[in-house]
Amino acid sequence: MPSAVQENLVSKNKQYASNFTEGSLALPPAKKYAVVTCMDARIDPAAAYGISLGDAHVIRNAGGNAVDALRSLVISEQLLGTNEVVVLKHTGCGMLTFKNEDAHAVVEKNLGADAIRELAGLDFQPFPDLEKAVKSDVNFLKSSKAIPDSVTISGWVYEVETGKVRQVV
Repeated sequence: MPSAVQENLVSKNKQYASNFTEGSLALPPAKKYAVVTCMDARIDPAAAYGISLGDAHVIRNAGGNAVDALRSLVISEQLLGTNEVVVLKHTGCGMLTFKNEDAHAVVEKNLGADAIRELAGLDFQPFPDLEKAVKSDVNFLKSSKAIPDSVTISGWVYEVETGKVRQVV
């Protein structure tokens, strides 16, 4: 039996598909850039960052983390022709609220020893300072041998309280 989430997905998709006219968009993003941003449900990258369907790759993960996004960025650039990366973290991010030890302790408490063994050594990559984390991710990408020097990389903060963005680097 489908869950309420699954029923909503089917219902809303039916509405969306009934007016869908963008099926002929090219595979590579038209504007040749990728955005790395957080998976936070309060962020709508298309609306907040002015991204139309087909414009850019939007890579989302916890914290808008560049290390986690590297695999997708290499595919985006090397196979699909993007030449710019925008790293966008945000105020009020959950990654600002804990340390690795805290996350591992919660997993152990809730899921037990087998789960904690599976995640042994995993860096959840929390960060205590938002702007430093943006700069660190931009520096990581700029120093990566997997990202060509010709790729433009910038770092931003999205303010969930106001909907505004500001450039950090």
